[in-house]
Amino acid sequence: MSTTKGGRTSKVTHLVLRQMKEQGERIAMLTAYDASFARLCDQAGTDVLLVGDSLGMVIQGGDNTLGVTMEHMIYHCRAVARGVSAATGRSMVVGDLPFMSYQTGLDEALRNAGRLIKEGEAEAVKLEGGAEYVPLVERMARIGIPVMGHIGLTPQSIHSLGGYRVQGREQAQADKLRSDAQALAEAGCFAIVLECVPKELAAEITASLPIPTIGIGAGPECDGQVLVLYDLLGMNEEFRPRFVKRYDNLALRVRTAIDSYISEVRDGEFPASEHSFGRDKEPRAAAQSAASPRVAAAGGVVSEIDPTAGLSCVPLHPLPGGKR
Repeated sequence: MSTTKGGRTSKVTHLVLRQMKEQGERIAMLTAYDASFARLCDQAGTDVLLVGDSLGMVIQGGDNTLGVTMEHMIYHCRAVARGVSAATGRSMVVGDLPFMSYQTGLDEALRNAGRLIKEGEAEAVKLEGGAEYVPLVERMARIGIPVMGHIGLTPQSIHSLGGYRVQGREQAQADKLRSDAQALAEAGCFAIVLECVPKELAAEITASLPIPTIGIGAGPECDGQVLVLYDLLGMNEEFRPRFVKRYDNLALRVRTAIDSYISEVRDGEFPASEHSFGRDKEPRAAAQSAASPRVAAAGGVVSEIDPTAGLSCVPLHPLPGGKR
């Protein structure tokens, strides 16, 4: 099982996140939209997986997040929850409430939040906005739905904000963000995302709150950070916002792998005999020792003692029923 640098292996909950803030331990959050990436993120030790409505842009190819529906969110939340469950089960799964799923009234908002928990198997929900949503946050907290807030640049308000702009540089904006953060914390939010706000303001808000702040484009003083997984991996070479650090160039690596596959298919090199079945039944390979651990690697599931596995292998967590 993968662990964090601090050695944490227990299930992450909103109580654990509060404890991490109190102990000065930084929180690592990433977006995830499917079971495969969720499994890898969980194995790597990610604290929180956000099933963001950013899927409208990253997965669906839209210009913004406004077209994402509750059905989309439930589908992707369920996939991510399954991926986490198939790995260590440690990561907390948070689902975004999409545009117009909570803005039209308390009752509809509560129903939709409940759907993300019941049908989507999320463990918390996230909503965008400030003090105007205090009554909703209070209601959700009373009925047992953990809520993560989100202030600053709120993508669901992209038209009213006039584009993707840093928020809080003017004094009036900064004062409103401070009061919104305080109001959301007092209403019962367990954490707040600060998106694209000046680092000095983010540091002030972080120091003033008893709950964690998760920054994206908000400087290093937040209690945690979040990035879109595809941005971190370099999946879109044209998208280069200032706040993103690329830890890989997966776009190039994926294209290279696919190019190799296409070349081998056209040259008749793939499939080779080892990838094919004969008319006669071949003897089954010797069964692997039950004591031999299994690991997940880029090339599939291989033995931990396999010298070809490479150094990036991660031991798998035993699944329910004794499966590995």
